[in-house]
Amino acid sequence: MIASHRITLLGAGFIGAFYTHTLHKYRSRERVQTVYSRSTERAAGLAAEWGIAKHTTDMKAAIEDPETDTVIIGLPNHLHLQAATMAAAAGKAVLCTKPLGRNAEEAQRMLEAVEKAGVFHAYLEDLVYTPKTLKSLDAVHKGALGKVLWVRSRETHPGPHSAWFWDREMAGGGALIDMGCHCTEIIRSFIGKEVKPVEVICWADTLMHQIDAEDHAIALVRFANHSIGQIEVSWAFRGGMDLRDEVAGSEGTIWLDHFLRTGFQYYTNVGAGGYVAEKAESDKGWLFPVGDEANELGYTHMFIDAFDAMDQGKKPVEDFYDGYVVNAIIDACYRSAKSRIWEPVQLSDWRGNSDTTPSALPRSADAAADELVKQEVMPDGRLKKIFRNRKSGQIREQID
Repeated sequence: MIASHRITLLGAGFIGAFYTHTLHKYRSRERVQTVYSRSTERAAGLAAEWGIAKHTTDMKAAIEDPETDTVIIGLPNHLHLQAATMAAAAGKAVLCTKPLGRNAEEAQRMLEAVEKAGVFHAYLEDLVYTPKTLKSLDAVHKGALGKVLWVRSRETHPGPHSAWFWDREMAGGGALIDMGCHCTEIIRSFIGKEVKPVEVICWADTLMHQIDAEDHAIALVRFANHSIGQIEVSWAFRGGMDLRDEVAGSEGTIWLDHFLRTGFQYYTNVGAGGYVAEKAESDKGWLFPVGDEANELGYTHMFIDAFDAMDQGKKPVEDFYDGYVVNAIIDACYRSAKSRIWEPVQLSDWRGNSDTTPSALPRSADAAADELVKQEVMPDGRLKKIFRNRKSGQIREQID
């Protein structure tokens, strides 16, 4: 018999509304039974909109509601550790939004809490579940790109919705912790989550907003197999939300545009009449709506995976351990932004492959033989080949 779950939702803001919309629309077996918010007005409003039976401003009472078996955390970052620890102690399954913690130390404490309690846990990293990403990952895992050499992930927009995001202490940082966590897990998913992240170099600065946290960052993450990940984030990009990924392999390339360049755009001089898409700055002029926003942003498949895994007693694609690794990488980014040098990724708990040998591309068995570096068709139709002698290192070309 397929199980049904009754959910305590912690948080009634933008992300809580997205989660509820997705669950009630696509996962009819799962229902939000109780919603908690620090604001009575928000809790009551979300409950009324979606027919949620109970709402409260008492987080402990919401988590310990005897009629719920699952807790979904959609709270500001500084409350994640407290909420997850309480939920684990109550014996509830715990699903937590990104980032897992404000830093790796908090994330590891959350991981230890759920594992000690023996409860199901899932890391709600929606952007690794977008339909385009899932199809791309399937192609990569089947070898369509050969060895993944380089992954670039970009998220930029005009800035987050709520005031707490802009508070470095409450959020744990700025644009890097807010959006770089998405980019990091996208990169890990394509390169392989069993491959250890080794070191990072990062630039981060505050270029536009009067805040203590960074509103721009760029980072490189080097992995044990010598693949590289590139993170690009900004809270000052004008024109909406730009989500793009690029995957370069030895045998192919994937380009992904998730939000602004989906093939759906229209122009209006009088206005669209309200909400257009997440982070849209206006409802006039050229607009880039999204047909099914929750699905395009990965929420649908994220919850399908989490609850199916829960019902089947399996590990979801993303769990708290993944969130911990992401936090460790982001921590290294912050250290590098301060030191301006490559900084090691500090993982006291690494569960992947410990091999630091770069994954090799196919090579000739003859150590003295020439190996092909590149070939291309010339304008006159002839084929040019460039070779390197493995013994001497000499480069030569041949035109056929």
